[in-house]
Amino acid sequence: MRTRWDSAPKGRGTRQAEHGGTSFVTRRVVLGAAQTAAVVLLVFALTEALPGDAAVALAGDQPDPARVAAIREAMDLDRPAYERLTDWATGLLHGDFGTSLTSGRPVTRYIADGFGPTLTLAALTLALLVPLGFGLGVLAARQEGGLADRLISSVTLAVYAVPEFALGVLLVTVLALKLAWLPPTAVGHGSDLLAHPAVLVLPVLVLLSRPVCSLSRLVRAGMVDALASPYVAHARRCGVPGVRVRYAHALPNALAPAVQQLARTVDWLLCGVIVVEALFVIPGLGTVLLNAVAERDVPVVQGLAVVFGVLTVLLNLGADLVAHRLTPRAGVAA
Repeated sequence: MRTRWDSAPKGRGTRQAEHGGTSFVTRRVVLGAAQTAAVVLLVFALTEALPGDAAVALAGDQPDPARVAAIREAMDLDRPAYERLTDWATGLLHGDFGTSLTSGRPVTRYIADGFGPTLTLAALTLALLVPLGFGLGVLAARQEGGLADRLISSVTLAVYAVPEFALGVLLVTVLALKLAWLPPTAVGHGSDLLAHPAVLVLPVLVLLSRPVCSLSRLVRAGMVDALASPYVAHARRCGVPGVRVRYAHALPNALAPAVQQLARTVDWLLCGVIVVEALFVIPGLGTVLLNAVAERDVPVVQGLAVVFGVLTVLLNLGADLVAHRLTPRAGVAA
């Protein structure tokens, strides 16, 4: 029979764990809010520090001083920086990212137009990344030291060492130009990439190359460590089937770092595919950012930078909360 003495410590421990988990979530949410505010301040400061004058750039090759002054007044560049920062931050809170200096269109239109192709690439890459990364990692861990393990480790290491731009050029040269199996770019296909799936093959292969290597090696390392742990050895001595040992005991130990790696990958897919989009001429957020920088369109650059920064904060916050859920004691200790 359980006595009051036996049950009391367990109850206190449970309450302490729940309190520790709640405090961890609160700390991470507050930190995420502070990081978001820091992103807004940093984006404004960096765009203010850009070389050149946006009014001079918009005035043409031989700007007239009166025209430059008029443009500066229209752009509010004659106002103090803190006033422009206050107005801009207030607009962000209401979903107003400003207006493009070159076209007069709302910045939100640019973001909406570019988000579709970028999200399509990210979703397709992630849909292939999860089964491939976990599958290769589990296979390598099951055959630790064997032929499959050595082959997977060697190939993933070699592929990871190739930059995306170099791999993209190689694939375009061989598969598009030499063999003519696939279109080299998305020129002429518009922003509805799903209507032309052949256009997506090469970009997705390039985007998939490095993340699948890092994820599979991470899953392999986590499973190898777990399979060598004392509790797995005890489970095997107790007659637990090998499949249950691998997938119910060993694999969960690789989930927490794998989830954080997936969050970094999604962040990179949504915010850092500028090189891939430029190489394959895909009208995504990366291409919009490049065009805005070339045209010195400061509001568009600021709006995209804020979107990228906030996405990074939210994805990392979500990854930390999921990892804490999977390994609560590690999260509370942190």
